[in-house]
Amino acid sequence: MDKPLKTPPPYPIASVDHALRAATILQLEGGATVSEIAERLGVARSTAHRLLAMLVYRDFAVQDEDRVYRAGPVLELAAHSQSLVSRLRAAALPHLRRVVDLLDETTNLIVRTGDTTRFIASVECGQALRVGSREGMVFPAHRTTAGLLLLADLTDEELDAVYAEERYRDRPAERPDLAKLREELRRLRRNGFAVNQERSERGLVAVGVPVRDRDGTALAGLSVSMPGVRYDPHRLQPLVATLDAAARALERGLAAGD
Repeated sequence: MDKPLKTPPPYPIASVDHALRAATILQLEGGATVSEIAERLGVARSTAHRLLAMLVYRDFAVQDEDRVYRAGPVLELAAHSQSLVSRLRAAALPHLRRVVDLLDETTNLIVRTGDTTRFIASVECGQALRVGSREGMVFPAHRTTAGLLLLADLTDEELDAVYAEERYRDRPAERPDLAKLREELRRLRRNGFAVNQERSERGLVAVGVPVRDRDGTALAGLSVSMPGVRYDPHRLQPLVATLDAAARALERGLAAGD
């Protein structure tokens, strides 16, 4: 039986509808200029410009050097596999809560898309001084614990493609030093964990381990974040052991659900 046609809600919000339609155009069609979005939506160029600026601000869009808007990190999660991200998050939440119970520090699950990482799950601890939830936030991959772990899983050729010089023509200061990054990633591969001391945010320390699929490919990073004043390097090994146990349990759960 055919599905009934959708009817608009009783009190439609035009600006929300326009933003959602613009995001869909970028995701499905690859990119568009302000004029093209304005024409498609039937709005003024100034209105289209404001809509796109908000999409960029919320990481639903990015603007390249040719002033063309394209799908941003949030929409690119579909390329990462939306179903995989949803499954990862659902499977991870009980393990994140368990880590919080054991360590009493905020715990996160992060995936990588290109040169960025996105926090897809975050469980806050109960301490008065704590790192707040980062769920939904996007950071440069080379500046986060999980991002470094996921970059360490790439070949040299794949890393070169992620940080190709032409991708940074309009933002050269954001491109990392690849020689230093490769050396750091080699060290991470040997250690099997990463420590981030104020690299992404001032006053924050994070420790993370990778979460892998049955073939050994890193799918995500599991990390714990804490105020720097509470970080004790002497606790690092038991902290990593707790994260490793949670990551292995999550991997078993994912494998059982395949």
